[in-house]
Amino acid sequence: MDVSGKTALVFGGTSGIGLAAAKRLAAGGAKVVAISRNPDRAGEVPAGVTLAQCDVRDPEALRALFAEYAPFDILISAATGGDRAIGPFLKMDMDGFKSSFDKLWGYANVVRFGAEHMSETGSIVLVSGAPARKTKPGQVAIGSVGGAVEALVRAVAPEIAPRRLNVVSPGQIDTPMVALSGEERVAHYKKTTAGHVIPRAGTADEVAHAILFMVENDFVTGTTIDVDGGWLLS
Repeated sequence: MDVSGKTALVFGGTSGIGLAAAKRLAAGGAKVVAISRNPDRAGEVPAGVTLAQCDVRDPEALRALFAEYAPFDILISAATGGDRAIGPFLKMDMDGFKSSFDKLWGYANVVRFGAEHMSETGSIVLVSGAPARKTKPGQVAIGSVGGAVEALVRAVAPEIAPRRLNVVSPGQIDTPMVALSGEERVAHYKKTTAGHVIPRAGTADEVAHAILFMVENDFVTGTTIDVDGGWLLS
């Protein structure tokens, strides 16, 4: 796929990985709609990118948004869906564990209601996470959700063909999701990546590069690309 002139919808497209993907698509000549629950908090969105508001957990709002921008060719979701529970499973608040799956419900809604408005050569990319296949202490909820997202992609990809559906799995990425700043931020990423083959945090743009590969390569569907600095090997 040549993204030039194509229409792309990017959920979570105003911050972090989603914003980086929106920038790459816009630079390639795509008509980009960056969608967020709070577009007023958008980062440095490129000129020409349209901002839209929608919560991926709201099916009716999604239906209306997809109908407004249909037809489109590229659909990306990096939206987290809400808060994520962290900590030992046997001490976990189960409401928190349940709410972590808002990410899965959001992705399922995006694919379910978005695919029917896409061109037959369209491409959908979701964002999972390295804990899906190697869960570190305290990441039971995150790993469970990520595993479910990757299973969803493998199961749904054959159903929606010739449209393509893939997932990118990032490791520790330096994004605004981590609220620390200055030396505290540096120390945090140094500690959390010390045992990785590539001992640093990745960038949102490095993940976005993989997302664009999934979009542009017409021979890839139902698969996962890891952009994790060696998380799975450490």
